[in-house]
Amino acid sequence: MSSTPLGERHAFAAPDGTRLGYRVVGSGEPVICLPGGPMQDSAYLGDLGGLSGRRRLVLLDLRGTGRSAEPQDPTSWRCDRLVDDVEALRRHLGVDRLDLLAHSGGANLAVLYAARHPERLRQLLLVAPGLAAAGVDVPGSTRRAVARLRARETWFPAAFSALERVTSGAGADDDWAAIAPFFYGRWDAVARAHHAAGEHQRNDRAAAVFGSAGPSTRRRPGSRWRGWRGPRPWCWRARSTSTHRPVVLPSSRRASLGASWSSSPVPATSRGSTPRLTSPPSREHSWHGRGARRRRELTSGDP
Repeated sequence: MSSTPLGERHAFAAPDGTRLGYRVVGSGEPVICLPGGPMQDSAYLGDLGGLSGRRRLVLLDLRGTGRSAEPQDPTSWRCDRLVDDVEALRRHLGVDRLDLLAHSGGANLAVLYAARHPERLRQLLLVAPGLAAAGVDVPGSTRRAVARLRARETWFPAAFSALERVTSGAGADDDWAAIAPFFYGRWDAVARAHHAAGEHQRNDRAAAVFGSAGPSTRRRPGSRWRGWRGPRPWCWRARSTSTHRPVVLPSSRRASLGASWSSSPVPATSRGSTPRLTSPPSREHSWHGRGARRRRELTSGDP
C-alpha cells in the first residue's frame, strides 16, 4: 500500500493473474467506482466532487490503465470479460453486496456486472452513462436536440456546427476536437485542463477492444443474456431479472452526488422486466464520455 494526494494505492490479482491497482479515498461504507473513457485511468474521477466526504471510494484502474498491469491476453480487455475483475475486487475487499458507481463508458461494465452477479449488488449509480451493452442507443437527432440547450454559451456556434458534421458521419479530426465542450456541464479553465489530461490517460489499444464481440460467457442464476446485434459490436445485451433499478445522473449532476447517494437500496424491478433507467431533470445535461473513442456512439442511430 502507498499513499498519494489522490488517496491510498492498493493492488490485487485478477483471476488470470494480472496485477490490478485501485485507490481508496475517504471513509465510510465502500463504493466501487468504475471509470469511463472507455479504458481510462481512474485518476480523472478525483474524489467525485466531494463524495469521498460521505463514502469510502474504491476507484479501480481497469487492466492496462493507471497502476494496473497490461494483460497477456489482449481479448481480456473486452467489456464482458472485465466483469470478472470487478467480482475479484469485491472478493478482495470482503464485501458481500457492493454499491457500484460507474461513469460514462464504465456503465457498460456495470450493467453487465449487475446482470451476471445480481445477488452481489446492493446499489447501482450510473453517471452520464454509455449503455450500449444494455441496448440503449442515443440517435444523432437526440444529441443535437440536447446540445441546443447550450445555445447561449459563447462557444456554441462553432461547436454545434462541428456536431452536425460529426453526427452525420462527415466529421473531421478538427470537428471532434471542437465538440469537446458538450461533454462538460461547464466549459471553463478547469474543464479544459481536465479534458486535456484525459487525452493522455486512456489506453487506446484497450479501448479498441473494449466493445468487441466474443463468445457467450457463463450464465448466472437470475440472469438472461442475449447476443448483442446492434449497430456496434458491443459484447452483450444484458437483461437481469433480479437486480435493483439503477439511478442515472447526467453529467451536470455530478457535483451533487454526495447528497443524492443514499444508504438504502433502490426499489427492485418486477421479475422479468428490464431495469428502468431514470434520470432527474437537468437543463445542463451533457453526454457520456469524452474524446475520439466516443465516435462510434455519436454517429450511430438516426443522423
